Amino acid sequence: MALDRELVGRSYPPSAVYEVGRAKIAEFATAVGALDPVHLDVDAARAAGHPDVIAPPTFAIVVSLEAAFVVLSDPEVGLDYSRVVHGEQKFVHHRPIRAGDRLVATTTIDAARSVAGNDLLTARVELVGEDGDAVCTAISMLVARGVS
Repeated sequence: MALDRELVGRSYPPSAVYEVGRAKIAEFATAVGALDPVHLDVDAARAAGHPDVIAPPTFAIVVSLEAAFVVLSDPEVGLDYSRVVHGEQKFVHHRPIRAGDRLVATTTIDAARSVAGNDLLTARVELVGEDGDAVCTAISMLVARGVS
């Protein structure tokens, strides 16, 4: 079923607050091999001018992926998750994500189209601090493979 172009511009309510912890940053950094001390050591991060350890740039997926699932669970979108593959991911950082951040995510559908029997949906997740400061914009494109 082709995606409804009327979905473009649909925004979803903000997520619950995600509190970024040092342990989560260290766990993620270790898992992806980002062993720069600014990700693991408070003193090193402060020496580099940060108030606390900072997350590797791709850590934003931890928060934004969960927020983007709201699109997949929307029955009006109608994507068959069993046929979905992650087609593209992009992060635009406004500042580093750091330990102690309390982030809120808001998801918006930016594009919906069908190409060669496949549905392509682009979702944008805006990550902001509780105080409203912009932290990161995560843009992902999902591809629902057509039925052969």
